Amino acid sequence: MAEFDTIIKGGMVVDGSRTPRFRGDIAIKDGVIADIGFIDDNRADKVLDASGMIVAPGFVDLHTHYDAQLFWDPYCTISGWHGITTVVIGNCGFGFAPVAAESRERAMLTMTRVEAIPLASMKEGMPWDWETFPEFLDSVERTPKSMNIVPYVPISPIMVSVMGLDAAKAGTLPTEAEHKEMCRVLHEAMDAGGCGWSMQRLPPSGPGAAQLDYDGTAMPTDIMHNETALEFAKVLRDRNAGHMQCTMVSGNPKADQQHLAELAEVSGRPMIFNVVQAQDGLPHVHRKVMSWLDRCREQGIRVYGQGVTTDAGFTFTFEDWNLFDECPAWREATLGTQEERLAKLADPERRQALRDQVPAFVVGPFAEIIVTGPATPETEQWLDHTIGLIAEKTGKHVVDAMLDIVVADKLGTEFFAMPPNQRLDLLKEIVDNPYILFGVSDGGAHTKFLTAGRYPTEALTKIVREHGMLSLEDAHWRLSALPAQVAGCPDRGVLKVGAPADVLVYDFDKLEVLPAEVAHDLPGNEWRRIQKAKGYRYVLINGEVTIENDEQTNVHSGELLRHGRGRVANEKLQGAA
Repeated sequence: MAEFDTIIKGGMVVDGSRTPRFRGDIAIKDGVIADIGFIDDNRADKVLDASGMIVAPGFVDLHTHYDAQLFWDPYCTISGWHGITTVVIGNCGFGFAPVAAESRERAMLTMTRVEAIPLASMKEGMPWDWETFPEFLDSVERTPKSMNIVPYVPISPIMVSVMGLDAAKAGTLPTEAEHKEMCRVLHEAMDAGGCGWSMQRLPPSGPGAAQLDYDGTAMPTDIMHNETALEFAKVLRDRNAGHMQCTMVSGNPKADQQHLAELAEVSGRPMIFNVVQAQDGLPHVHRKVMSWLDRCREQGIRVYGQGVTTDAGFTFTFEDWNLFDECPAWREATLGTQEERLAKLADPERRQALRDQVPAFVVGPFAEIIVTGPATPETEQWLDHTIGLIAEKTGKHVVDAMLDIVVADKLGTEFFAMPPNQRLDLLKEIVDNPYILFGVSDGGAHTKFLTAGRYPTEALTKIVREHGMLSLEDAHWRLSALPAQVAGCPDRGVLKVGAPADVLVYDFDKLEVLPAEVAHDLPGNEWRRIQKAKGYRYVLINGEVTIENDEQTNVHSGELLRHGRGRVANEKLQGAA
């Protein structure tokens, strides 16, 4: 019997620790890195040729919504195609546990707008063999996985389960008994393996109100009292474990920043702030956030920013689009059945309000939105035209130019909008801050108009190879080791002896994000937009090859990482205790 299961042979090792790259071999035994250096081929059952390749730790994606998709897609794609080997679910306070049996339909409806996950897919693809959070984790553990899963404990379901839906969504201050019970539920969830807790604190209307419930109302954590968040922070302090994640934009950022810093200080645990995003015309916005992050670090308060480093645009139709919800008039006009939305968008009496509230928060300049898929002969003439050019040619306001086409196509017109972060100099400002995490893939969410799960491949090709903003050593630290540390996954993100063998072998010169396409591969006969990758020779998760030459091998070696660790590591800790 061979000494090792696998040797990754002859690659250039970039180990994730920011030490200089070196040529060497990686030996793997029982899913763990057993040796690094020059290792004879005959010492292993299998040898993977990595000549001319980069060998690096798998990427860790801290911001996903694969809570539903993981049950029907073991690879959590598109993340699994882009070198990501560990994802954190339950972000923004959203999730499916604890949820009573009679509340399952309402829980799924919530995710149809705020994260744009198709209802039919959730209904058909989720087993719903749980009610409590520990039962949910047991279900995730039973599910075949080609990805490591780290679970946040989402706060919204806890509030709803204890307070009731109406009270949780009314902004009611919980009673002392309700605070006590919610903290008990959080402790129970953390005992079961939660890595911390998450919330969204976005305003119910106005700039930033882009993620609302299916009926256009605020999510429970949006209107949660600060006192409640502090109670949850104290749970982490009592446990001396876990971290927090918050998605937040507000008209009063100073107060909100003070609140998040207080949560980090009270808990003594890290806080991940989403998002740090450059806006080409408003560079002061991300600069102020970065200055605040620097001040927190100087004071010893652990608040990390998570940066948007991808320029993945939005391809959308008004059949599904909800990211204009920041504007009340647009939000109201895009709620309801297809027939109701069509009537509202065609209503001339509503148009002035829509013209007065031209969306500007999520996408770049409204006039630069492009018609990429006219749906009728009447609108075919506008193919590849910007809305601004159409408005100029027709003498219409840009809103009327767009919506007249949308109405003619019965909501079926396809548009493409670039996000507001196109300037390379502003991207470099974010990249130059070594403590801003890369990511915000939103994997599993916004499936019909966003493919941001490509961000690791894009970081290596654009930020490192094309523009030289970072070395490979620094890039892999930012993509793997730093997020693993923040997420409480001490063994992940670095190639070292004794670490789980989550390993990438890729051709740096040939690495590529492939063009967008539509895939009809979701349960319930639903579809999504995807972007695959090219250049990944091998992806190994816990020592097994899950991707070979950019193709899935259908090997399910992923694990649920309770408390950030795999089953064997947790058993060893329990034994030591």
